Amino acid sequence: MSNGSNPAFDSARRSVRARAVNRVGWRAGTERLRGFAQALLPQACALCAAPAGNALVCNACARDLPRLAAACPVCALPKSDGEICGACLRKPPPFAATIAPFLYAYPIDRLLWQLKFRGRLCYAEWAAAALAAAVLDAFRSRATHLRPDRVVALPLASSRQRERGFNQAQEIAARVAHSIGLPNVPALERTVASPPQAGLALSARARNVRGAFASRVTLTGARVALVDDVMTSGATLGAAATALRSAGAAHVECWIVARTPPPA
Repeated sequence: MSNGSNPAFDSARRSVRARAVNRVGWRAGTERLRGFAQALLPQACALCAAPAGNALVCNACARDLPRLAAACPVCALPKSDGEICGACLRKPPPFAATIAPFLYAYPIDRLLWQLKFRGRLCYAEWAAAALAAAVLDAFRSRATHLRPDRVVALPLASSRQRERGFNQAQEIAARVAHSIGLPNVPALERTVASPPQAGLALSARARNVRGAFASRVTLTGARVALVDDVMTSGATLGAAATALRSAGAAHVECWIVARTPPPA
């Protein structure tokens, strides 16, 4: 509420709002300039080097990407009938659903590797666009009140983020939230810098991230979309979802760019 007896307070609030408006205007202007530059300087496809217009991947390569078709609606493992898989029926995870456009297979793995370990942030725009399209497609069969009302990125440990310089999940989450029109909320923090999951057996991953996340805010009754680039065992996203539920979230679902298929 505004305090009419304290003009300095109102002035400070106007200053904050002005800075926010300026940031939005600067971002919109930057996007327009980038679009103009892309139109003038068409780029080559990141996969085959053919002309791709202003897209990262040309139409021919985009048609051949390993898309996730029928899958378990909870954990997104491929399942021909699209029903909940046996593992999720036996032991439901802390999240209620997962949306993913791709399987984590060639060349999706190469594109996400370039984003994560080479700092190619333009790849985050491509990944976010694909994820947002999958989310909007899923929303067509879901009532508005059953959709998430905020987006939360999976956080990195502070040491890893300093080393990398950015959080790929946040880069994707911010773009998806903007595209869909939801707030992007920094609700989670990583409290334990556990070893990378990639070096561990599937059976050890849940222990590695147990208690690794905490919520910075109260989320009573919130419906949260938890965003990351890849889901492998689901242990990390499960630990983060547990923290969100402990903060009061009524519903947590995962939005990921790619789902690792089960071992052959």
